Amino acid sequence: MPPPGPADHAGKRADCTQFEPVMDKIHVPRTGSGRPRRTPDSASADKSCSNRKIRAYLRKCGIRHVIPEKKDHKAARLRQGSRGGRPPGFDKGRYKDRNTVERAIGKLKQFRAVTTCYDKRGYVYLGTVTAAALLIWLRS
Repeated sequence: MPPPGPADHAGKRADCTQFEPVMDKIHVPRTGSGRPRRTPDSASADKSCSNRKIRAYLRKCGIRHVIPEKKDHKAARLRQGSRGGRPPGFDKGRYKDRNTVERAIGKLKQFRAVTTCYDKRGYVYLGTVTAAALLIWLRS
């Protein structure tokens, strides 16, 4: 049997490649009646999502974002001088709020089935993550 190829390791891809598909799955519930909104008010991400494609996607969708700029991107922008453009906006206070999400992900990773990601199908893995989230919620 030949060794698994790159297509067999879908879980090993960089997080930033899955940014748009994840954002397309978001449904923000309304407080009153009506269908859920498809776009959130804002998004926060770490430096791995600091690239032109993701920032353009968020700008096109009208989503405010807090993503720190990578050092090499900043250096390249500064090297270009006035042609380098403005630095992207960054709010340190809002970025610190990501801590809540990071802690929640840390709790999810305590479940072996979530961490190892043995499930071959996306919907099965989603069920595993949902069950783990329910257990965390019930324990708290």
